[in-house]
Amino acid sequence: MRSFLSLPSAGVMFFASAWLLMIFAGIVSDDVGVKPFGYTTSMVATIGLWLVIAPAAAAVAGVRKKH
Repeated sequence: MRSFLSLPSAGVMFFASAWLLMIFAGIVSDDVGVKPFGYTTSMVATIGLWLVIAPAAAAVAGVRKKH
């Protein structure tokens, strides 16, 4: 059952991550010097972050070998 629910929960986490990125980018935009961006741009940035972080996380998780 756990593997069955992992895909929908990943989808929910994707949309929540994109929303949080959009909110925090708007909050720190003046301090960092970036323009606030919308939800669609935030989703594209989240996909990019996930594509970079997922292989790194898999590599770290794959370091452990079962004995």
